Amino acid sequence: MTIASPIAPLSTGETDHPVKLTLPELRLRDLRFASPVVLSPMAGITNSAFRRLCAEYGDGLFVCEMVTSRALVERTRESMRIIKHHPAERVRSVQLYGVEPNTVRAAVRMLVEEGRADHIDLNFGCPAPKVTRKGGGSALPWKIDLFQRLLTGAVEEAHAGNVPLTVKVRKGIDDDHLTYIETGKMARDVGVDAIALHARTMNQHYSGHADWKALARFREALPDIPVIGNGDIFSAEDAVEMVEQTGVDGVQIGRGVQGKPWLFGDLEAALNGSPVRYRPTLGDVAGVFRRHADLLIEHFEDEFRGLQDLRKHVAWYFKGYEVGGEVRSGLARVSALDELDDLLAKLDWDAPYPGRAAEGTRGRAGSPKRPHLPQNWLDSRYLNDEHKAMISHAELDISGG
Repeated sequence: MTIASPIAPLSTGETDHPVKLTLPELRLRDLRFASPVVLSPMAGITNSAFRRLCAEYGDGLFVCEMVTSRALVERTRESMRIIKHHPAERVRSVQLYGVEPNTVRAAVRMLVEEGRADHIDLNFGCPAPKVTRKGGGSALPWKIDLFQRLLTGAVEEAHAGNVPLTVKVRKGIDDDHLTYIETGKMARDVGVDAIALHARTMNQHYSGHADWKALARFREALPDIPVIGNGDIFSAEDAVEMVEQTGVDGVQIGRGVQGKPWLFGDLEAALNGSPVRYRPTLGDVAGVFRRHADLLIEHFEDEFRGLQDLRKHVAWYFKGYEVGGEVRSGLARVSALDELDDLLAKLDWDAPYPGRAAEGTRGRAGSPKRPHLPQNWLDSRYLNDEHKAMISHAELDISGG
């Protein structure tokens, strides 16, 4: 059996209590987004294939996987693949990670002068040890001088080409070392175009609950710049609740969209007061999964590599559905399109949407973790000579986070 790959309409239902939110369109210099919803960069997930799939359901800003500044400046093969955008993508959005101001400046200049990005985001939220132990990601805002210098150079280069530049931050390193409001004000004063706050600390990683009260305080402290809320959005109703409780100008979604690209359609509907929500049958999910396979193969230009990448999505797509151990196991090892079609044909395509079992948290929340920081990093808010020397050599040829 051959499964048709073009995307088909999904089954829908209605929520009991639709609420219409009055939100201004998201404006980033000359860019306009009627739906103020942002796809959070996720390593190994938000490649061009997944971004295109999400965009088939709703408007928004779809950001690529994080890429390191040094790797980009050196034009490594993987970094150039990460920033590659398909012609169908309306806005080419790139997220950069870096710790050395001159390297970050050079990376932004390259993206702008070579016309490789319409929007640039700087990552100050990644909690991955490989990033934070070198002073990057969510560790970096603790150092005021480094943060300001890095941002200033990046904003100057981006705005020289009228490319909007945004930042993503966390609350801080832990509850005793919070930086988010101070960081937000510094970023605003330097001239960034919007700020996204993941309302967790570094040591939380993705565990526990996002602190939406902190989002409300952040919004109140920064009334003159767009604020995007991030953390614990797994449904359209979650997004509505976040906006109502915090007053943010838009929402950013990460783990909640894994295996649910149609969530962007739900979010768009919710923000416009529509009660309609996607309630996909098992056949609907199988069809989207097959569409994702085609897009991944096109993206990697290789059938095996595309399907190899698809395997990680199996548990997310079929969460809550009766798939069967044999088929589920086969999908997690699939390596050819014929094999994929045979496996999908074994499913009960008429099986209805399973309700709550298919909803809720997705991905690995994990548990709080001890922050991995450079030695004596927390002793001062400013770089010492040792840290300055470390930063000058800290750019790694890595991506993701």
